[in-house]
Amino acid sequence: MIRDAFGLIFTGEQNVRLRELVELRAVGALPIGGRYRIIDFPISNMVNSEIRNVGVITNRNYHSLMDHLGSGKSWDLSRKNDGLFILTPYANRENLGIYRGWLDAMKGSMDYLRRAKQEYCILSASHSIFNMVFDDMMRYHIESEADITILYNKLSNENYSGVRYEDVRMRFGRDGRLKQLEINPEISSLNLLCMDTFIIRKDTLIYLVEESVAQGWHYFVDDLIRGNMNRLKIVGYEHKGYVGRMHSVESYFDVNMELLDANLQKELFQGSHRIYTKVKDEVPAKYTADATVSNCIVANGCIIEGDVANSVLFRGVYVGKGAVIRNSILLPNTEVNNNAELEYVITDKNVSLRNRSRLVGDRSFPVFIRKGATV
Repeated sequence: MIRDAFGLIFTGEQNVRLRELVELRAVGALPIGGRYRIIDFPISNMVNSEIRNVGVITNRNYHSLMDHLGSGKSWDLSRKNDGLFILTPYANRENLGIYRGWLDAMKGSMDYLRRAKQEYCILSASHSIFNMVFDDMMRYHIESEADITILYNKLSNENYSGVRYEDVRMRFGRDGRLKQLEINPEISSLNLLCMDTFIIRKDTLIYLVEESVAQGWHYFVDDLIRGNMNRLKIVGYEHKGYVGRMHSVESYFDVNMELLDANLQKELFQGSHRIYTKVKDEVPAKYTADATVSNCIVANGCIIEGDVANSVLFRGVYVGKGAVIRNSILLPNTEVNNNAELEYVITDKNVSLRNRSRLVGDRSFPVFIRKGATV
């Protein structure tokens, strides 16, 4: 297991295509899979790799994220030495408290980087879900004597249904070094997709951040990686398991629907490396005699009296008598009253659907109901 590395997770990614989903929360705080948040995955991956020093850099709308993370106890990161550090933005002479990119964020958190006792840093975004430990990746990074190692997964154009505008595609040479980098290509022949997870020595990272910011650079991949391809030894490490990316409302919907697959649930949640989350003590879900539920994820605290299929129900969802729900995602405390009908719908928290309401979207364009709305 890794003992000489610390983790740094970025939660300030902004994407207009996620629309109202991130209007009041960071991307990392997005609920996923009935009971988790996206940030549970990178933190759990690090904890499962025995990393005990994890910094979470926030930017905008981070209150929900801070409430979820708390002291880090749920991930065994509430410690006297090291532990979980939430690094909120603050204004100084070098920035106005708003980060344009990862380089700005790390420059604003330089005190944390310098205080870290570990030799290596694992950088991670918070818009993807996957389950892995970083032992083999770290071993490859050290043995190859690389400056930066990029985690990627291999995709074919036939099975990739993601969104091109968030792609970072790569090609590596026979010597293993990064040779070609394409950012947000309209058409690409490259099938290695960056997972926005990197390993780098701490002292190298500090030097590169200082140098890059002095040149007016803001973005880690667009500026630092691309600007140093010929100067640094940048290699890649392949992750062969599942990767779910949340770059739009449509991709958020697709990933939740993919989690209904039993084999995928086994890969992500039932292996030797668990995904941890904040525990909330709630009563089990209640199903009445008239309820019909098939192929669903149903969290604790739900009360179901109607017909639900191919859907994800978060904590405290109520489904009334005669209500029909198909292919939908209902975030916590959604109330679907009697005889309402939902298909291809995403509801945010505390939404109320009146009796006989009918909302029908499409797989490629699900209907979204904002937080606290009554329909």
